[in-house]
Amino acid sequence: MTATPLSFGMVGGGQGAFIGAVHRTAAIMDGQARFVAGALSSTPRKSLASGRELGLPDDRNYPTWQEMLARESARPPHDRIDFVSIVTPNHAHFEPANAFAAAGFNVVLDKPMVMNSAQASQLAATTAKTGVVFAVTYNYTGYPLVKRAAELVRTGAIGPVRKVFVEYHQGWLATRLEAGGQKQADWRTDPKRAGAGAIGDIGSHAENLVATITGLEIEQLCADATTFVPGRAIDDDASVLLRFKGGARGVLTCSQVCVGEENNLSIRVYGENGAIAWRQENPNELWLSPREGSKRLLTRGGPEAGPIAAAATRIPPGHPEGFFEAFANIYRGVAEAIHAKREGRAPAGLATQFPTVHDGARGVRFIERVLDSTARGGAWLAF
Repeated sequence: MTATPLSFGMVGGGQGAFIGAVHRTAAIMDGQARFVAGALSSTPRKSLASGRELGLPDDRNYPTWQEMLARESARPPHDRIDFVSIVTPNHAHFEPANAFAAAGFNVVLDKPMVMNSAQASQLAATTAKTGVVFAVTYNYTGYPLVKRAAELVRTGAIGPVRKVFVEYHQGWLATRLEAGGQKQADWRTDPKRAGAGAIGDIGSHAENLVATITGLEIEQLCADATTFVPGRAIDDDASVLLRFKGGARGVLTCSQVCVGEENNLSIRVYGENGAIAWRQENPNELWLSPREGSKRLLTRGGPEAGPIAAAATRIPPGHPEGFFEAFANIYRGVAEAIHAKREGRAPAGLATQFPTVHDGARGVRFIERVLDSTARGGAWLAF
């Protein structure tokens, strides 16, 4: 935990937004940051109203992100925001993220990072030039037992990986919810604002979880993205076959039309000498199955959790930690990375474990290749 709280501003996340409140809660959870500024909506009047509701002072409650950037840049260095959190719909990610990064502000950006690989490349170039801390909130990487799973795979506990199954299934879009004006459904099913449907919204989380835990790099993929709900203009289901460098194989499925499912993100990794299994809806348990010996249940905070998971844990075992805490671990890592940069020391611990601009760029590439493969009738494509 950092000693001095950082100041942050937010773009998006105002009235009616689900994820903005999640980010604000996560950012301040460990006392590492203070919410001091914002341009919380694409509509100036709503932006100002949202800021007043959240208690922002008038001089840091901005009608647009452009004014926020200009006026925060004009403040003395010790009095401006230390980072900006951008939680707008997908189509409005690139422009503010690139502008703030170019101006030297550290950035936390919701996923998927941007709409296409050209924008991703530009963001990567901008961050490389300015040296800012840049995080993409693939928040499931923040769970302690995801970190433990990655440690087990990387240290050879299950041997070389042979097969990976990952799925993220929801049922909330099993009907045309967007037709009734539901805000989240409305923009997430709009190709102009979302870019992609299920594959971008939740499939990108599944891809990132595989990369985080296994370290495997996709070599080729074959995909079938589908739209099941009549009248919907975007995919709501996808199945992807994966070939990884080194010979491992994978199956990724994501769907938002699986009736009865809530947020069923799960992964199973099978190696030559064992297997691991983790499920987001029960995140405090990780199963380890050696090829020889009994299957073991590892619990968050338990004796086999290990130091990496312990560093991301706040309360004793048996008291469940979940979604907000996983998000907060990314913000802790960002705060620690910012302090390390300012103090001229190498980052360590959580400061080295949050998803970066390069993870975000890979996720954008994944979405593009899935949709391209689908358009070509499920052809195998190089990644």
